[in-house]
Amino acid sequence: MKTWKLTTPVSNDDIKDIKIGDIVYLTGSMTTCRDVAHRRLVEEHRPLPIDVRNKAILHAGPIIKDLGNDKYEMIAVGPTTSMRMEKFEEEFVKQTGVKLILGKGGMGPGTERACKKYKALHLVYPAGNAVYAALHVNKIVDAQWKDLGMPETLWSCDVKDFGPLIVSIDTNGDNLFEKNKVIFNERKEAEIKKIQKQVSFIK
Repeated sequence: MKTWKLTTPVSNDDIKDIKIGDIVYLTGSMTTCRDVAHRRLVEEHRPLPIDVRNKAILHAGPIIKDLGNDKYEMIAVGPTTSMRMEKFEEEFVKQTGVKLILGKGGMGPGTERACKKYKALHLVYPAGNAVYAALHVNKIVDAQWKDLGMPETLWSCDVKDFGPLIVSIDTNGDNLFEKNKVIFNERKEAEIKKIQKQVSFIK
């Protein structure tokens, strides 16, 4: 396991040697982007109003304080479940050129294909740290699609050492969650057999 520091814009070369299980800290541009924004782009064919090419998105519904005069403060920004975006993510990556997809939990084969074909990473932010995560948001630089409400608005942020981010899918399409499932299931079967022997006297 290695630790990497990435600064946007991110190139293919910047992430080609990063593997599943590695840790990343992000500096630069990160935009919150959830279900409805994905749907608008993929299903409604509405161009994303914020340029995320070679940058990062975060599957999150943050809590924002409106300071007035189009100024905002990030209060909490915990990740939401990435798998909800799975059906959109491959096309989303293709159209936007985003390089880093941040969220909670694993993603599936569509995202694996996108990461491999378009050279991107999916990374997991540890759950339960929304307030801590907000401390690494220097400022909110733009807010688009505010008609969607606070959780679904595209909040474009300038971040510093945002992390730790655990690499879930790398540019080879390797998937940490899927590989761990195999390992855990093998361990589970061995434990079940052990338990069965111990309780075999029960009729």
